[in-house]
Amino acid sequence: MSNDTPSRSNPPAAGKRKLFIKTYGCQMNVYDSQRMADVLAPQGFTTTDTPDDADMVILNTCHIREKAAEKVFSDLGRLRPLKDDAQTKGGDVMIAVAGCVAQAEGAEITARAPYVDIVLGPQTYHRLPELVARASRARAQSNGREKISVIDTEFPAEPKFDFLPPPRAEGPTAFLSVQEGCDKFCTYCVVPYTRGAEFSRPVADVLREARGLVSAGVREITLLGQNVNAYHGDAEGHITWGLGRLIRALAEIDGLARIRYTTSHPSDMDNDLIAAHGDVPQLMPMLHLPVQSGADRILHEMNRNHTADDYRRVIERLRRHRTDLALSSDFIVGFPGETDAEFAETMNLVREITFAQSYSFKYSKRPGTPAAAMKKQIPDDVSSARLTELQDLLDQQLREFNAASLGRTMDVLLTNPGRLPGQLGGRSPYLQAVHVNAPASLLGHVVPVRITTQESYSLGAELCDAKAD
Repeated sequence: MSNDTPSRSNPPAAGKRKLFIKTYGCQMNVYDSQRMADVLAPQGFTTTDTPDDADMVILNTCHIREKAAEKVFSDLGRLRPLKDDAQTKGGDVMIAVAGCVAQAEGAEITARAPYVDIVLGPQTYHRLPELVARASRARAQSNGREKISVIDTEFPAEPKFDFLPPPRAEGPTAFLSVQEGCDKFCTYCVVPYTRGAEFSRPVADVLREARGLVSAGVREITLLGQNVNAYHGDAEGHITWGLGRLIRALAEIDGLARIRYTTSHPSDMDNDLIAAHGDVPQLMPMLHLPVQSGADRILHEMNRNHTADDYRRVIERLRRHRTDLALSSDFIVGFPGETDAEFAETMNLVREITFAQSYSFKYSKRPGTPAAAMKKQIPDDVSSARLTELQDLLDQQLREFNAASLGRTMDVLLTNPGRLPGQLGGRSPYLQAVHVNAPASLLGHVVPVRITTQESYSLGAELCDAKAD
């Protein structure tokens, strides 16, 4: 967002309204933001890249990290002049706060930022057109004398997916939400409270959405869920499919070249899903499987319901089925009570397994979670030192993984123009950023390339003689 005080011209004609959405956090929020834009499109909203000329601004929030709410209030403070400026010119800018911060702290938002028009949780964005209409009526009825916010943070009985329009493809890659919510109740996490109980979409709905995306030019689909490998979707014949069977069915869609899924839990890696990694060529050899800690006592305190050796055994089985599998993970350091020896166990697990990518964080208290009340909270300087040590090791493994790609031939899905003229960018099977000199006609195609250079966080390549798909 712009750091300058925004200004606006006079409001646009009815039916031609601009929508700006700022997305915080996870890939699920990226998907949700896209669907909110889809829901509002029939109301005349088209997306814009800046809030400065928007008629509606949505902050789609995430509550995972520390001070998440304060970051939202900071952004709201920067939006207020935009709203005030519009009102002095006889118009208005509608401001909505969506997502997990909205779900957890809706009342606080309206108390501290009464100029917010709409507060909605992650399970209610299919009702956005209705909420926009209600907010408009409330504003008109108050005639500026009283500010009334519309709040919808209920967990509706009906799945929101039943009320969403077909998604629009925006390029050769797409997210597809198949599972939402979480029943794991890790002691540090707010997701079960903000996203609700686990819900899996019916198989037919997922396949229909996937076919629609592929017919619109999508070549790679990433299946999303808070615990996506806990997927248990209803199928014909009153049976339930797991994620492995769903992936096999998706692989039969003509034109779908790549399948990924995130985020998964070690306890939900069943035999069929593990086998799919070896059986389904379209399933990419890059798996994000969070472990959080390498110390069993810490894992128990986190309520992870697996041990470090359980994790090792899952990885061993996966690598037997897919020898070129690369891994990504999440790590939390400085969890309450974590000792130097327990942190060393995490470091040992990282050295033993090796990771191509990872996300690591200092533990941060989330209000209302059991871990927030635990004794022996770790001093920040200790957590910071541990995080630096862990990230140094993870960065070293990332560099070594990328260096091992030099000279290799691999397929890259070209997704966007490159940084230089005549260049295209894309992703390898391992989600590495790759740039290559290639004609624009290859955009959206999977092409074989030879990796020639390694930069800090990307790879350079040259086209091979073999034809694109």
